[in-house]
Amino acid sequence: MIYLGSAFSFSMLPASGVSLHVDPLSTEQVREIITGQHGYVSCVGHESTAAVFSEQLGLQVSMARISVSLGVGDAILVGQYIGPRLPEGATSLPPGAEIRWVRAMVRHA
Repeated sequence: MIYLGSAFSFSMLPASGVSLHVDPLSTEQVREIITGQHGYVSCVGHESTAAVFSEQLGLQVSMARISVSLGVGDAILVGQYIGPRLPEGATSLPPGAEIRWVRAMVRHA
């Protein structure tokens, strides 16, 4: 399973027996992964963040406040917002802001 979100927590991982591999991705790489044949599940918890991700990726990202439990073989693509606080209702990045993407993949320990 591939998830798309704006945050990562160690509580998403099993209690033991796994390792985590994290690598940076470009916006283009994220777009290619989530439009691939496997699709993705959104776990973006705020409407304005989902709107900004939609604008950045050029596709519709829905808001979904769900709990995520990652297993071996799962990954989460995390868009880390860097910049001033987004105003309520924002649909695009303010000047000087950016989204830094990383992929966290769960593997056997």
